[in-house]
Amino acid sequence: MNSKVDEYFRSVPTWRDELQTLRRIVLQCGLTEELKWRVPCYTFGGKNVVILGTLKSCCTISFFKGVLLKDPRKVLDKPGENSRSARLIRFTSVDQIEAIEPILVAYIREAATLEKAGAKVELKNDAGPDYPEELTACLAENEPLRAAFENLTPGRQRGYILHFSAAKQSKTRVARIKKCEQRILDGKGLHDCVCGLSGKLPNCDGSHKQMRNS
Repeated sequence: MNSKVDEYFRSVPTWRDELQTLRRIVLQCGLTEELKWRVPCYTFGGKNVVILGTLKSCCTISFFKGVLLKDPRKVLDKPGENSRSARLIRFTSVDQIEAIEPILVAYIREAATLEKAGAKVELKNDAGPDYPEELTACLAENEPLRAAFENLTPGRQRGYILHFSAAKQSKTRVARIKKCEQRILDGKGLHDCVCGLSGKLPNCDGSHKQMRNS
């Protein structure tokens, strides 16, 4: 167990019992426990396998490469309509988790085996960029942000994904996501005008900056 994750569980305001149950199940599968993006993340050989998260209506366990899992029980869902790699399972009670514990163990071990084998998610060239892991994690812990991001047009989503993914370091990707949160919640694209002064709406033409400097 990781002491930083211990602190997370002491301070998490909702779904604590459910998350503790998921933690127990994941740890018995031999993964390494870390705290990434402010949530418990479990790795194998330094590679991210699953993360735990909370939404207003449920808690979740998310598989970073869940699309590669066989999923014979059909329990995996997409985090969002355009998610092509990550898959998650939503829970609202400890009983619900324990009812499928053997399935969870099998899926977690399969996901770890895929990482050990170096499995990659093959993306179609015309499918657009995939979510960076940091964005997947942020959307998993922030239901309003997830809903707002899914409501953006595909072009606006693509703009954000490319902007976040372009950063080389994880901490920079997280900082970019945090900086854009309010813009996303407002339904704005990365280059949309937010002041209403642009002559090229919805795009920004720098009018606000020009007015401020005049």
